[in-house]
Amino acid sequence: MVFQPVSSELHRQKVELFREKIFNFYRLNKRSFPWRECTDRYAVMISEIMLQQTQAERVAGKFLAWMDRFPDTETLASASLREVLLLWSGLGYNSRGQRLQTCAKVIMDRFGGMVPTTPEQLKTLPGIGDYTCRSIPVFADNLDVAAVDTNIRRIIIHEFALPEDSPKHKIQFAAEQLLPKGQSREWHNALMDYGSIHLTSRKTGIRPLTKQSKFQGSKRWYRGRLLKEIVASEAIFLEEIEKKYGSCPWGLHEIIDGLVREGLVDETESPSEPGGRVLKIREEQR
Repeated sequence: MVFQPVSSELHRQKVELFREKIFNFYRLNKRSFPWRECTDRYAVMISEIMLQQTQAERVAGKFLAWMDRFPDTETLASASLREVLLLWSGLGYNSRGQRLQTCAKVIMDRFGGMVPTTPEQLKTLPGIGDYTCRSIPVFADNLDVAAVDTNIRRIIIHEFALPEDSPKHKIQFAAEQLLPKGQSREWHNALMDYGSIHLTSRKTGIRPLTKQSKFQGSKRWYRGRLLKEIVASEAIFLEEIEKKYGSCPWGLHEIIDGLVREGLVDETESPSEPGGRVLKIREEQR
């Protein structure tokens, strides 16, 4: 069935049948996650950023621990970066944890500690893109906007026989036409479960727009291991890192320089060993 704007009774019937199918699947296969039990906008923002490129099952425990330690924007904004990264460890892409804290600081400064309500305001925050600026008000406020992630893109392409290379704006338009008004939160949860459980990438052969390369031994793997070593120590000698990761084929010092440029790590002279260099997590005071 080819998707077209809902301009006729026939097309309205197709859309209603599709909605019924998705909701029926959801009623029988609904997954339970802690973030689905809350509508606090801060908590939803945390879960949405944690869920970026990370499986929901892995996020569940981290989300609960995070909310226990950083229950609100102010607590997160005032924490040390080292503590933030320690708790983020295991979710991958540590820069996301750093950006999340930066985001909290911006919210404190510009929005009085309250996570913004509109996609336009949310998109001005660090680490908030086209999908997340919509998904936060969808799940927190049941706002009638369509948020398209990898799962939802795949569903729309497959169910409505769209070309796999359909531009984003066409997929977004289709998602907006399919959205049942007043049911945005439940609708998006239903689509997520349908795509994750039933209409998978393996089943459809529809590839995500960005495909992750092999992780083990990759530059990102070395970067993650290196940052984990630094986070676990108050400070670690550069010489120690060089001995342990000297075989890194991606340029060890290039990776370290990248961490320094991004504001995650400081490289300084050792106070106890003249000429020695140490690496430590950057600490910034508000």
